[in-house]
Amino acid sequence: MKSKVTMQDIADRLNISKNSVSQALSGKDGVSEETRQLIVDIAEQMGYVYPAARKKRRMETSGNIALIASDFAFARKSFFGEIYLSVEQETRQRGKHLLIQSIDKDSESLLILPSFLENQDVDGILILSHLSTSYTNAVIDTDIPTVLIDHHHPAIQADCILTNNRFSAYEATHHLIELGHRNIGFMGNIDFSPSYYERMEGFRLALHDYGIEANPDWIITDAIEQSEYIMKKMTTVSTQPTAWFCVNDGLGFLVNSTLHQLGYQVPDDVSVCSFDNGQLSRLSTPLTTTMDVDLKLFGRKAVEQLFWRMDHKHEPYMELLLPTKLITRESTAAPRPAK
Repeated sequence: MKSKVTMQDIADRLNISKNSVSQALSGKDGVSEETRQLIVDIAEQMGYVYPAARKKRRMETSGNIALIASDFAFARKSFFGEIYLSVEQETRQRGKHLLIQSIDKDSESLLILPSFLENQDVDGILILSHLSTSYTNAVIDTDIPTVLIDHHHPAIQADCILTNNRFSAYEATHHLIELGHRNIGFMGNIDFSPSYYERMEGFRLALHDYGIEANPDWIITDAIEQSEYIMKKMTTVSTQPTAWFCVNDGLGFLVNSTLHQLGYQVPDDVSVCSFDNGQLSRLSTPLTTTMDVDLKLFGRKAVEQLFWRMDHKHEPYMELLLPTKLITRESTAAPRPAK
């Protein structure tokens, strides 16, 4: 039996990018008219089934909504699990059935889509957290309405539901500054997620607005959530800042415990502020000041936007920024007066 011709097959035949093929066959801007016609001609020769033809096969709605995410995201049950439950509840209330698929590393790298996407068995797609840009665009190329949850990228054209990371990190840093801190460190991995990069931007903006110069020794942008790594990083710092801002509660927990191991008292010697209001912020000693993310709101807004997109397929794509709330706990206090 002859296998189905894909956009990648056409791209390989013409030695061009898959994205160019997608733009040409979907009628989007980005390729010249000459290139578009060449791609269309080759696609017809190879027997490619156009998205328009796939649409005709599903004139009636399937009643299904897809939720896909990486194995890593689904494993973070305390954070993404709550979003998933909210999505499931909202989808059910709207009379739809939720189909869930975890995407492993091999499928992601080889751009292997779940069968219910390949077969057009869903009316809309929710992508939870970070999948590679190439994989996300392969999902979008199915021409099924898609909304991203807690992730975005300039090369991805889709609606996104996001935390207002910059302003939230600004508020967290402002809290530390208002307490009197001027020596503030940053702990995060800005390459892991756009969210963490944006939180660093919010941190830097707050310092800038208050005329505080960041000490490069206290700006750690490649942090790994491992106790050995945090210990190594914090023991190489000649002097501790009076406060740390951490991009998530996992790092906040590790910074807190490492400070205790090094003989510091939190918050008497060093304050710690983190982000997400997850379980670890409520298990640490002392409890960690953090930025609360409304996970149920994430799920509700994602489903609302997807259903709107299903009815407004040609409207401009939008990014919706959700607010956070500062939860002040025992891990932050005014710095001790200099001796």
